[in-house]
Amino acid sequence: GAGRTEVARAIFGADPLDSGEITFESRVLDIRTPQDAIREGIAYLSEDRKSDGLAVKMSVAANTTLANMEAVSSKFGVIDFAKHNEIARKYVDLLNVKTPSIEQTVRLLSGGNQQKIIIGKWLFRESRILFFDEPTRGIDVGAKFAIYKIMDELAAQGIGVILISSELPEVLGLTDRIAVFHEGKITGVLKTAETNQEEIMRYASGYVPAAQ
Repeated sequence: GAGRTEVARAIFGADPLDSGEITFESRVLDIRTPQDAIREGIAYLSEDRKSDGLAVKMSVAANTTLANMEAVSSKFGVIDFAKHNEIARKYVDLLNVKTPSIEQTVRLLSGGNQQKIIIGKWLFRESRILFFDEPTRGIDVGAKFAIYKIMDELAAQGIGVILISSELPEVLGLTDRIAVFHEGKITGVLKTAETNQEEIMRYASGYVPAAQ
């Protein structure tokens, strides 16, 4: 109920903005739909990956190219399946997705591998900002660390990685800065190296020091 997901969805165009503006690289963006956000290089990885992130009855290959079909299709909209499958294999290998084949139905894969497929989809789209909303919810410890490594590598490449998480150790271990929300408002923006769980919880409960 803090409003973190709602802000991310509004930036992605999935929900309407009540007020304010979105700026990126000194430009004000006019984002009204997810298509607008995608064109601007913004991607949102939903906390409910099965409902909002994947076409679970489709294959690994189909899900990998879903956000960038024009890149594997002719100008007449005919899919080039050789290129389509080549791209799918590239991201399966790059992200170490455990799957019998690229034709495997996504719903049969583990949660961690499903999450990797969503990441691959947005990387193929060449997204420049990725919102990860509770990316490790419902996946095992080994898969969590694989996701952490991917996020770290993306940030090192200059891709903007925004993590939304309720797990404070995860937030403190992965981030450079932390924006703390309370009832739809940011109560503080903290440097990760200079804060701790206690301070974060004070801001999350709505406490704002008089100096602010």
